[in-house]
Amino acid sequence: MITLYGIKTCDTCRKARKALDAQGTPYQFHDLRGDGLSAEQLEAFLARAELASVLNTRSTTWRALAVEEQQAAKADPAHARRLILAQPTLLKRPLLDTGERLLVGFTADTYANLAG
Repeated sequence: MITLYGIKTCDTCRKARKALDAQGTPYQFHDLRGDGLSAEQLEAFLARAELASVLNTRSTTWRALAVEEQQAAKADPAHARRLILAQPTLLKRPLLDTGERLLVGFTADTYANLAG
């Protein structure tokens, strides 16, 4: 089963959900804010994507962190992992886990190729 990780209020996540619905692709939505994120889920993401590609340094959550926290997260992967687990909205959204691939972010073309 395809799982879309995101937050309900994210416009990009809404676009991703709309694209999946339009092509009739079945998926499960995992709300990172409401459902949380386990260490196992995070490690599964990081086994398929670089930490730098999933850490959302443009998010409101990131900007709210103290500069020292931001610097520590950039310098120490273990610190970044702890921050993401404590605040899952630090992940780039949406994350689409197809079972075979992990797609970070949304582009209409990439999602259209899921149907084909």
